[in-house]
Amino acid sequence: MSSLYLHIPFCEHKCIYCDFYSIESLSMMEDFLRALKREIELFPTDGKGEKFETIFFGGGTPSLLSPVAVDEILRLLSRKFDVAPDAEITLEANPGTVNEEKLAGYRSAGVNRISFGVQSFHDDELKFLTRIHTASAAVEAIGLAKKAQFENINLDLIFALPHQTMAGWKDNLRRAVELEPQHISAYSLIVEQNTPLARMVKAKQVSPLPTSAEAGMYRFTMEYLRDTGFEHYEVSSYARPHRSSRHNSNYWNHTNYFGFGPSAHSFHSMKRWWNIANNRNYCEMISAGRLPVAGEERLSNEQLLEERIMLGLRSRGVDLRQVFNDFGVDVLAPPRPAIRDLIESGLAILDDTILRLTDKGFMLCDEITVRLLANLSPA
Repeated sequence: MSSLYLHIPFCEHKCIYCDFYSIESLSMMEDFLRALKREIELFPTDGKGEKFETIFFGGGTPSLLSPVAVDEILRLLSRKFDVAPDAEITLEANPGTVNEEKLAGYRSAGVNRISFGVQSFHDDELKFLTRIHTASAAVEAIGLAKKAQFENINLDLIFALPHQTMAGWKDNLRRAVELEPQHISAYSLIVEQNTPLARMVKAKQVSPLPTSAEAGMYRFTMEYLRDTGFEHYEVSSYARPHRSSRHNSNYWNHTNYFGFGPSAHSFHSMKRWWNIANNRNYCEMISAGRLPVAGEERLSNEQLLEERIMLGLRSRGVDLRQVFNDFGVDVLAPPRPAIRDLIESGLAILDDTILRLTDKGFMLCDEITVRLLANLSPA
């Protein structure tokens, strides 16, 4: 099963921490929509045997699209690709950009999973993050989504904000759980390069939260959401039973995916490519009948192995038997001590041939990945 991704590069306001490609002017929306549809039409595919089980509208702010535009895009995708009847179709939404009519329109168009960028239920934190919505608007939007018959709702939350307290973060989690979403994504605030937040930190206008406080919030998140019925199935992702994100899981499982829109990435048959990250140039290239590809790379077996290990450790685990079958690398064979050391340190468990990180391990995921990769070499 494969996936489709649409990058919608428009925002009413770009948040201080965001490094995804987006623009704040909506003046090119119609040009973009024409180009997006044309890109889908131009996309080469033989259509033989490849079924697509997820579609994801990301951004940017996809909820700036009208339901009519979403409906037209979904109909075009279904004509071009073999989309599964039970496909998971997700649309990211800013609570400040939706109303009852819009949400009902998305649902009618075929969107069956909505992901709200709530980030916080405290207005002072939302103001710091330069979000355009309030806490009450987020609660209202979630209620309206339920009224529109959305039965699969994700809430994005951010922790480890400067000056954030443990009590404040606990309150955010409690309020999120009380709204009964099927999925929660909880991310620590990352200072990405070339963002307003990075410039604020460099100018010492903002001081990041101490690492120890961030670790404590992450530890509490894992424990609290597990205790309230969520499965921790990826470093930052928590889901009710059978409600994990199929789209994101496909990424982590190295499943094929095609991306459309400026800056969108694709992966297929050991090859990765990406579109130009400029909306005007994107539209011009497509208008000239050219696909807007900015670059590509063919992954070596070594790169694929590294990504298999990295993505597996971040999510449900690494199937070491499958690693051996696919790459000829026996992670368990002596004299490799890495697995034993991880287990003895309480950082991982070995369930038959599946290596999974513990809560303690998730907190050191990047470090463990580097350590394990350094211990690997072809058998």
